[in-house]
Amino acid sequence: MKAAVFTEYGPPEVLHLSEVADPVPGDRDVMVRVRATSVNFGDLLVRNFRAISPRKFHMPFVFWLIGKGAFGFTRPRRTVLGSEFAGEVVAVGRDVTRFKVGEQVFGYSGPQMGAYAEYLCVPEDAVMTSKPSTLTDEEAAAIPYGAIMALGLLRKSHIRPGQRILIVGASGGIGPAIVQLAVSQFGAHVTGVCGTSRVDYVRALGAEKVIDYTQQDYLDSGETYDVIIDILGKSSFRRTKGSLTPHGRLVFVSFKTKQLCQMLWTSLVGDRKVLCVLVNEKPDDLVFIKSLIEAGKIRSVVDKVFPLQQAAQAHKYAESGAKTGAVVITVRDRRDEGDNHERAAAPRQLLADLGPRDLHLAAVSCTPGRGVRRDHEP
Repeated sequence: MKAAVFTEYGPPEVLHLSEVADPVPGDRDVMVRVRATSVNFGDLLVRNFRAISPRKFHMPFVFWLIGKGAFGFTRPRRTVLGSEFAGEVVAVGRDVTRFKVGEQVFGYSGPQMGAYAEYLCVPEDAVMTSKPSTLTDEEAAAIPYGAIMALGLLRKSHIRPGQRILIVGASGGIGPAIVQLAVSQFGAHVTGVCGTSRVDYVRALGAEKVIDYTQQDYLDSGETYDVIIDILGKSSFRRTKGSLTPHGRLVFVSFKTKQLCQMLWTSLVGDRKVLCVLVNEKPDDLVFIKSLIEAGKIRSVVDKVFPLQQAAQAHKYAESGAKTGAVVITVRDRRDEGDNHERAAAPRQLLADLGPRDLHLAAVSCTPGRGVRRDHEP
């Protein structure tokens, strides 16, 4: 299969199209034909991880060390990026019951990554569910990570209806989802902070007020907030205290040891608190996100779409600071050529369309101890 791979850390140009081995699903795995994937913060970080020192890393040293161990210290151990995806189930392990061949899905593969490719295998219990009928593949691929992070963050921040929230970094990777969910699901009054080119974008997401940080220091506005959410961890608690209401909370999504110590200290002393929040991705959260999408409470905003062979250009654009929405990569295999919108009509049509990779999977299904189903057989 084709994949956008990188065999060394570096700038966007290290990404290139290559032929790689097809993934082979185990008994409890699901194989997805990827239609679209996204360029998110994790992809950009991992692609150039060698240049990220512990000081530059956005989390404490132990997280940096774990990341280096997982992704490689000097050369990448995982050569295919992409953690958000949308596509179609084309094969399932014989013990899989949650998904069936032909089902349209979207999901988040986490640190496993691998979605910058024609095919992706994930466990049956991965963060994946059926795709909202209201979204295209490109729109669906831009949703999972940001929405799940935003939902968990807002829950752990104990947001209540009517509270005033300031979101620092409202136009970034998870900022748009935080704005939308804070307004539509939690009933908060949101003020967003972003750069000049994205003011209208953040306002369109539902923010009542938007502060352009290039024109005004958001802490000098004279406003006070029940919760200040700092996505990149740039705020100073000392300066921020004056902008918090009594019992207000400064919430860090990215944080270092200093912020952890502040969280511990403020849990014991004073009425204003610091929270350093980590969110665990759960399949049930994505199912809930899907219901909010279909109810019109969350929308996907895609800025620009690139084909898989232009993954390097997609990364370059994502890092340019010009994007106002998600950057998406479309993935089309040879059977999609000529009609990018055509989908397999049914599992039996897939059987009639077997290629070399399918014959390989069929052979695997005959191996003792594992099996792959390509139709609805029990």
